[in-house]
Amino acid sequence: MAGGHDERENTLNQLLVEMDGFNTTSGVVVLAGTNRPDILDKALMRPGRFDRTISIDAPDIKGRDQIFKVHLAKLKLEKALDFYSERLAALTPGFSGADIANVCNEAALVAVRAGVAAVTMHHFEQAIDRIIGGLEKKNKVISPEERRTVAYHEAGHAVVGWFLEYAEPLLKVSIVPRGTAALGFAQYLPNENLLLTKEQLLDRVCAALGGRAAEEVMIGKISTGAQNDLEKVTQMAYAQISVYGMNERIGLVSFPPRQEAFDKPYSQQTAQMIDQEVRQFIDEAYKRTVSLLREKKQYVESMAQALLKAEVLNIDAVEELLGKRPYQSEQLQNIDRYRHGNVDEQQEQPAAADAESSSSSSGSSSSGKGEGGSGGEKKVERPATLPEGLTVAT
Repeated sequence: MAGGHDERENTLNQLLVEMDGFNTTSGVVVLAGTNRPDILDKALMRPGRFDRTISIDAPDIKGRDQIFKVHLAKLKLEKALDFYSERLAALTPGFSGADIANVCNEAALVAVRAGVAAVTMHHFEQAIDRIIGGLEKKNKVISPEERRTVAYHEAGHAVVGWFLEYAEPLLKVSIVPRGTAALGFAQYLPNENLLLTKEQLLDRVCAALGGRAAEEVMIGKISTGAQNDLEKVTQMAYAQISVYGMNERIGLVSFPPRQEAFDKPYSQQTAQMIDQEVRQFIDEAYKRTVSLLREKKQYVESMAQALLKAEVLNIDAVEELLGKRPYQSEQLQNIDRYRHGNVDEQQEQPAAADAESSSSSSGSSSSGKGEGGSGGEKKVERPATLPEGLTVAT
C-alpha cells in the first residue's frame, strides 16, 4: 500500500510542477481525462489548474442514432441507413460510442460468416446478443431435466413481466447457453427513465422473482438457477428501504453504501429493522408473483413448450403466445421504436408541414400575393434522458 501511495504522490507532485510554469498569457490549454473524478486530489482542481470540469455521459437515444449513422455508413446494408440507425439506437440503451462501434463490427463479422452480401437486422441482433450475453454454447451438454427447468424458469420471467404494468418491456426469451454460467435469459428493453416509483420497483422485483416462482409452481422443485435473480432482488430491496426512503417503518432516511467505510451510520437496532423490512418486502413480492403465475399457469406451460422447441422466442413470437400486452403506454417507448421505428415523429413532421402549408395558403389568399402568410405551429421535441441500460434476467 505504501509503495502505491508514494507513486501516486510523486505523479501528483510532478503534474503540479509541470503546470506551475504556465501563466495566463502563454496561450496553453491543458486537457486531461479520467474515469474516476471522485478520487482526484483537490490540489489539481484549484483555480488556475484543472478548474473546468466537463462531464461526458453515455449518449442518449438521439446521440446513439447519430453515432450509428457514422459507423453504419461503412457497411453494406440490406435496407436504408435510417431504417437501422433509429431501431438500433432504441435497442442499445446505455451503450457508449465504443460499444456501438463494436456492435457494427460484430454484425459485419456475423454476416461474413453467414456468407451473405449485406448486413441485415438479424445480424445486428445476433451481434448485440453476443456482446451482452457472451458466445453461444449450443454444444454444451445439458440434461433434458435441466433444460426443462431452464425453460420454465425463463417462461416465468417472461409471463410475470408481460402481465405487470410497470415491468420493463420484454424483448426476447432464450434457453441457449451463453457465456460462462448463463443457461438462458429473458432480455428486456427498458425506457431511459431518470426516476423510478415505488410501484415500478415492486414490479421489477416481481419480474426478477418470476423464474424461481415458476419452478415452484410448474415443477414443484426449486433449483440454484435463480442465484443471479436473488442477488438483484436483494440489491433493489435494500436500496428501496435504506437508500430511497420508501419504507414507513425505517422512515425518510438514506444510508447509501460506502465500500471504504468499516462502520455503519446507524445503530444495530436500525440494522435489524432494515433486515426485517427487506425480508418482509421480498416475501410479499414473492407471494404476489406466485399468485400471478398460478393464475396464468397455462401461459407459462405454452411458453415453456415453445422454448423447448425453438430455443429462442422474439417479441413477435411471445405476442402470439400471450396476446397483446394488457398495458400500453401512450408515449413512444424504446420497444415501439425498435419494432416500428420513430412512427410518431414521422407522423408529426407531415402534420407540421401540412399545418404550415395550409396557413401559408390562407395567408396568400387573404393578401392576394403568391407568397406570404405565417408558418404553422412547431412541434416541441421530447427532452432527451440519460440511458439506463439493457436488463437481462438469467
